[in-house]
Amino acid sequence: MRRRKETYPKITEHDDGSWNAWVTVGRKPNGRPDRRHVRRGSYDETKARVDELLAQKQSGQVQKPGRSPAFERWFEEVYFESVAPLRMDFTTIEGARKKLRRYAYPVTGKEPMDRLRPENVSAVYVGMVRAGLADTTILQVHRIITRGLKVAWRSQVISYNLAALIEPPTAKRRVLSSPTKDVADRVLHATDNRRTSTRWRSGFGLGLRQGEALGLRWPWFDIDSEEPMAKIHWQLHRRPFQHGCGVTPCGRRRGGNCPQRVLPMKAGEIHVVGGLILKPPKGSSYGEIPLPPELVEEFRRHREIQNFERMRAGDAYNDGGFVFCDELGNPISPEADWKEFQEIEEEAGVSLRVHDGRHFTASFLIALGVDSSVVQQILRHSSIKVTEGYLDVAAELKRNATNLMGQALRKPQREGDGR
Repeated sequence: MRRRKETYPKITEHDDGSWNAWVTVGRKPNGRPDRRHVRRGSYDETKARVDELLAQKQSGQVQKPGRSPAFERWFEEVYFESVAPLRMDFTTIEGARKKLRRYAYPVTGKEPMDRLRPENVSAVYVGMVRAGLADTTILQVHRIITRGLKVAWRSQVISYNLAALIEPPTAKRRVLSSPTKDVADRVLHATDNRRTSTRWRSGFGLGLRQGEALGLRWPWFDIDSEEPMAKIHWQLHRRPFQHGCGVTPCGRRRGGNCPQRVLPMKAGEIHVVGGLILKPPKGSSYGEIPLPPELVEEFRRHREIQNFERMRAGDAYNDGGFVFCDELGNPISPEADWKEFQEIEEEAGVSLRVHDGRHFTASFLIALGVDSSVVQQILRHSSIKVTEGYLDVAAELKRNATNLMGQALRKPQREGDGR
């Protein structure tokens, strides 16, 4: 039997002045025809919507029925709640939320998803440029938005891949910086009389991230064998609490103030205390780092001091097995760690970031001639390109080193020698 040729949907005017049409776009899961009702104020508007539905049908990407959610509502209630947690850490999600709330929602948050156009998203970037924001910040917002829009397209919330049509903002190549050897010496000298001296020396000597250093635990830390090794199994992080009040909101803005607050956890994570959690490093961040003899001695002295503190505290000692902890065995929070680093900065008379010790390790190893692939493994960079970003910094260290060598080899001037 020959298939009947499809006819263009009939557009009719109703008594109230509106123009209506019914468009069959496919079949529902129950087998019945999926017919969409189109109602607009003019014939041209109705026809435009009919043509749009027919184009969606032709491409096989028919938008879901019902009223399209606004940009802000979809990202907040769907993407960040149901999709992002499958691939992103909760802290990363919270950071992404804050960026969209600050930069994107005020510009295009009320726009329905089905009416979203590339220029709506570009307006977000233009506003950020005019506000003088860094290129990297704009690029971060772009990546958050485009990831979400790809999910919306696959879920048929929007009818086409809008993310592919948005011109990405350009960001200049990040220029990595590293403390000089002199600055590193001044910082380490300022830590000499602190009980946490080993924490900062290991940061500069091993290139540990803050969470990795604070998450070191003695069961995975071998300083007594012939081949001493630090095993990076955990990272200590602070995770924000979320509302647990459910269908009856408590009225408090912050989840941490909710009477029924909850701390979201993923499989494999360990709750330590309060909002502090231990989580496994992701991807290539997991690894084992050989310990140099000088640091081994540092860690042994550190362990002796910790054992004395444990004996002195008695039952009050909370032994969580942390390599770096306070005098009662409690883990050092990232905030307390950062505060102490600021004190060290002030004492040393320098201005650094808490991760600059890691940058120093990378550039110094490369300056010593260590192959980039080996440095990548030691620092557990996700890509060799990250490691190669320190080549320019290492070149500067090499120049300084050769200048010092030249000064050392300079011939002493003889009396009466005008040269």
